[in-house]
Amino acid sequence: MKKILFGLLVVGLTTQAFSQVIKTEELSEVVVMATNYKYLSDVDSKEAPVDAKLLERMVASFDVKDSEFYQDEYDLYNVTFFIPDGKILAAYDKDGKVLRTVEKFKDINVPEVVRNSVYKRFPGWMISKDVYLVNYHQEKGANRRYKLKLVNGDKTLRVKTDEDGNFL
Repeated sequence: MKKILFGLLVVGLTTQAFSQVIKTEELSEVVVMATNYKYLSDVDSKEAPVDAKLLERMVASFDVKDSEFYQDEYDLYNVTFFIPDGKILAAYDKDGKVLRTVEKFKDINVPEVVRNSVYKRFPGWMISKDVYLVNYHQEKGANRRYKLKLVNGDKTLRVKTDEDGNFL
């Protein structure tokens, strides 16, 4: 009986020793390029809608050189990105860098700062429609604006504000 228990103990320990073999694999090389980091940092806003942020990331990660319409002889490429709530027209140079964009998003959640500013200046008025606009230029940075349609009964009023709630 001792020999059987000792034999089972030895067999049990040896099988665990063979289970510790680790295979090593060499991974392929990964190249990380931060071509449009300036665009993303300029247009990034904490109060921007989620759809706008997703579409802006698509614009930043789009590679002009891999597109079907890329040719070496052109210096400027205009590409339009669409989602149901908005669109972005982006201009790229021949290296794939974002030069400028025009962005428009409809019916988004207006930031609290803008909402409070409107309700403070126009008490009793409600926001019925809104448009979020972003104009980005490589040298000037990003300009964010909100176009709002206010309703009070049968009266309507259109106002424009910046991202801080200042009226334009």
